[in-house]
Amino acid sequence: MSGLEIGDVVADFTLPVDSKSGESMTFSALKCPSVVYFYPKDDTPGCTKEAIAFTAHKKEFDSLGVKVIGISKDKVAKHDKFIDKHNLDLTLIADEDGAACEAFGVWVEKNLYGRKYMGIERATFLIDADGKVLHVWRKVKVKEHVEAVLAEAQKHFA
Repeated sequence: MSGLEIGDVVADFTLPVDSKSGESMTFSALKCPSVVYFYPKDDTPGCTKEAIAFTAHKKEFDSLGVKVIGISKDKVAKHDKFIDKHNLDLTLIADEDGAACEAFGVWVEKNLYGRKYMGIERATFLIDADGKVLHVWRKVKVKEHVEAVLAEAQKHFA
């Protein structure tokens, strides 16, 4: 599956958020621009740096009316611990069955030291209030990525 590209409209999904309240988030209910970023696993070095960087720039995204949403296949309880441990200020969604990963095309074959396995490709999508994809970053390298996403969001929503 090639996944979502610029101009595509995101299919609706409802998934549990990182809240002890047991709430879920339905994508179509957002009605605001969003950054949806997929990451492999809570509390690993690259994923932690990325989440901390998004948190550091939260006020700038908020000023543009852009909601930042992180998605991995980790369970809600693991997201809660990750948020608490690193004082994160963003929404993390638990995609345990991988439906959103499949829909966005980020569940891919990976290769580590010659071993092939399926996993989440680090990717980010900038999406307008109507669910249309405005920009896609695939095979993301964490360093300076959040700043690039913010700059692109400013082009569209400032």
